[in-house]
Amino acid sequence: MRIYIGNLPFSATDQEIREAFGAFGTVEQVDLITDRDTGRPRGFGFVEMSDGGEEAVSKLDQTDMGGRNLKVNEARPRNDRGGGGGGGGGGRQHGW
Repeated sequence: MRIYIGNLPFSATDQEIREAFGAFGTVEQVDLITDRDTGRPRGFGFVEMSDGGEEAVSKLDQTDMGGRNLKVNEARPRNDRGGGGGGGGGGRQHGW
């Protein structure tokens, strides 16, 4: 089960997350997201658990970590963002 964790304190470490979620089952992976330009934590991450994920979500959602209430839920699949944007053009055709 892949679990989203939001509103993390910026000081949170992989080890702290592994320990908190490990109390409910087997943690396979912890992925704390950082800003690609600055390398600073962005305040959210993901945990992959092979068992105990449902209990971890129900017990850890809205609990305090470092003065912040965690937002914990089952991660949703990423939407296919596709390539970017926009098709210019359009506009009027001039008859000259």
